Amino acid sequence: MALIDLSEVFFQYEGQTEEDGAVRGVSFGVNKGEWLSIIGHNGSGKSTLIKLLNGLYLPTSGEVKVEGISSAAEDRIWELRKKVGMIFQNPDNQLVATVVEEDVAFGLENLGVPPLEIQGRVKNALEKVRMGEFAKHAPHHLSGGQKQRVAIAGILAMEPEVLLMDEPTAMLDPSGRKEVLDTVLRLHEEQGITVVHVTHFMEEALAADRVLCMDEGKIALSGSPREVFLNIGGLHALGLEVPPMAELSLRLRKKGLRIPETVMSIEEMTEALCQLKSAI
Repeated sequence: MALIDLSEVFFQYEGQTEEDGAVRGVSFGVNKGEWLSIIGHNGSGKSTLIKLLNGLYLPTSGEVKVEGISSAAEDRIWELRKKVGMIFQNPDNQLVATVVEEDVAFGLENLGVPPLEIQGRVKNALEKVRMGEFAKHAPHHLSGGQKQRVAIAGILAMEPEVLLMDEPTAMLDPSGRKEVLDTVLRLHEEQGITVVHVTHFMEEALAADRVLCMDEGKIALSGSPREVFLNIGGLHALGLEVPPMAELSLRLRKKGLRIPETVMSIEEMTEALCQLKSAI
């Protein structure tokens, strides 16, 4: 059984009909330990979809379950939300305390976790995101990437099974983006945490096990990153770009260079060009 399961989920904002709703008949599962990336143009329904996964939004029809718990079960909604933590675009909107370690402890205090246990969990969570040395710092003195890592630590301290990320790097510079993605990738690989990641940066989705592409509230494409991003024509038809190296490899092939279609990353492009040069 999937850790998260969506069955024929529809969601309409006020004034929308089922035909023009934000999410229209979406069904899929997320397995334990999986990294799922959700991509799509603005207004495609991807951010609405992720908010349905922890009960921030309830389906207009259909069902969302987390480990068998329906998000519509009012008496179990907090049990569900303990299993599914959420990271938003702007870390400043998630930081509430004047000291880093107090911010990470905030959610635990609200859950009534004993003080001694809070201390251990906060220390462990900050170490996981490599922010332990900043425990006594003021969050507003941190960089954007560091703030987002503190926000992640605050979620990790509550020991969720799933980390939801709604465009967590959208407001960060390239170095901040790398900080956050490297942190989450390491947690996924070393701790086995399940990740559902909404992004408009196509290259970020290369880290995923599976990619869903949303369009007009529906799943338009689904598959491994390579399966999805090799469908360059399909992505362009949906108003989406492909990872920069995939686009570059296509252009180089059109110029007659023998670059494999499977090249997606900088490392793969470097290797392909080196092999090409050695063959000359």
